[in-house]
Amino acid sequence: MSLLFVADIHLCQQESAITTGFIHFLHTRALKADALYILGDLFEVWIGDDDPNPLYQDIALALKVLNQRGIPCYFINGNRDFLLSSRYATACAMTLLPEQQVLQLDRQRVVILHGDVLCTDDKAYQSFRRMVHQRWLKQLFLYLPLSLRLLIADRIRANSQRANVGKTDNIMDVNQQAVMAVMTYTGASVMIHGHTHQPAIHTMDMDNCHYRAVLGSWHQQGSAIKIDAAGVTLVEFPFCS
Repeated sequence: MSLLFVADIHLCQQESAITTGFIHFLHTRALKADALYILGDLFEVWIGDDDPNPLYQDIALALKVLNQRGIPCYFINGNRDFLLSSRYATACAMTLLPEQQVLQLDRQRVVILHGDVLCTDDKAYQSFRRMVHQRWLKQLFLYLPLSLRLLIADRIRANSQRANVGKTDNIMDVNQQAVMAVMTYTGASVMIHGHTHQPAIHTMDMDNCHYRAVLGSWHQQGSAIKIDAAGVTLVEFPFCS
């Protein structure tokens, strides 16, 4: 068994090297896995499954080919692409998962999630998250013309970047009590998440038998977590290796 987990690729038309690197990853490393899990923020921004952006079509084709080769792909929404829904998932032949999923791997329970819900010290972000995840607001947004949706998304992203300038690293990182609460509730011995862009594998304080594996972003290189017979491994690699 070999499972791959990625997150925070942040694909967009302005970053062609990242797109090329991710497609190369799908054609090489991902083909050697038994399954691929994408834990959110596959795209830098997502304004609806009806967006005809050619980039989205290219990624859908690459993911569908992966499925045709017998490697299933699973997706958990991130904070950037929380509006990605069943229409696009079907085009990719990937399975949508809830925001928190437990995998039973032999005797090991693994909980996977994007990770933004763990950053509970960032009160402003959590308040914003609760607001934009309201069903009525998401439906209202998706009724708007694409051009207006893109304008709103760009404005929100710019405001977020300005707000983050004044936040400390501690505020933007996960809260340990929130992590422990999820681990205890799910009975998992391993947690895998992204969002914080701080790749590492942390040994939990409880008994040194629990681990929190954090995925890196794909700004300058690829990042993945691999689970196989050797255990849980953080893998980082150049885009075209």
